[in-house]
Amino acid sequence: MNLEHINALKTLLSLPKKIAIIPHKNPDGDAIGSTLALWHYLKGKGHNAMVVAPNDFPKFLKWMPGAESILNFEKENTQAMDRISSAEVIFTLDFNHLGRVGQMTASLEAAEATFVMVDHHQEPSDYAQIMYSDVRMSSTCEMVYHLLTYLNAEDEVTSEIANCIYTGILTDTGSFKFKSTTSTTHRIVAKLIDKGADNTAIHSRIYDTNSPSRLHLLGCALKNMVILSEYNTTYITLSQEELDQYNFSKGDTEGFVNYGLTLEHIRFAVIFIENREEGILKISFRSVGDFDVNHFARKFFEGGGHTNAAGGKSDASMAETTRYFESLLPQFKKALTL
Repeated sequence: MNLEHINALKTLLSLPKKIAIIPHKNPDGDAIGSTLALWHYLKGKGHNAMVVAPNDFPKFLKWMPGAESILNFEKENTQAMDRISSAEVIFTLDFNHLGRVGQMTASLEAAEATFVMVDHHQEPSDYAQIMYSDVRMSSTCEMVYHLLTYLNAEDEVTSEIANCIYTGILTDTGSFKFKSTTSTTHRIVAKLIDKGADNTAIHSRIYDTNSPSRLHLLGCALKNMVILSEYNTTYITLSQEELDQYNFSKGDTEGFVNYGLTLEHIRFAVIFIENREEGILKISFRSVGDFDVNHFARKFFEGGGHTNAAGGKSDASMAETTRYFESLLPQFKKALTL
């Protein structure tokens, strides 16, 4: 974050403000962790702050301190729209394009607040007056910790803030195994534990709360796995019927795509999940090494993200989409088989 924007943010927050804090649609651990961490800090400084999420978030994140205070735009629409329209400052965390908030987009575009973006995804748009964008960061939660240091507030990190930030770093780094995890990441994690982050309990709450139906859904996903050895690629499909059969709830497919990368020689893993309500297939891309799934998702599937983790969508059927996906692979054979 450059000095000009640090000073601008300090000035902006020097007096109590009415603030809305926004994660992306279908918020994950990093989105919820970063927004709640910032919410705890801003409330502690006397601001009238509130997190407004575009829709619900997974059950395994609802233990997080402050989660019960999050406004759900889908379910609490009038209150959420009032909060956005009356906000003097709007923080957007873990996304960098207003299209990532679904039906909230129009409300944010109409807002007259000062926008502050904190995000680590590639190719940010320019809607924010104050920006902290860094694609090298492991997570937005790691960036929130740095943001607090820029605000001279590192000593104000409470156990609630520490638990929220730790959760986002843990989930967005794949439990610290992704390439974006640095020595700085680990030093921050050590400080968070010292400040009260319960690392053992957090890991258990995130990863050890499976329902039988989720494990059965995972079994279905793995049974559907297609391995394309010629391209060191694998993909999983899940239809709406299969989701319904195993009583799918939000967050149940989190991490399924990563199972493909546990196979020897696989460099590219994808999952296609049907969402009949929205009329699309939601797609997650993962890779190892230098194969850029951000570029792949942006070019072919209206998505984007990071070099090794990205998302996209398709309006076509499952059969049409997977055929199209397979048809793309020959042009990337050299990159996938180096």
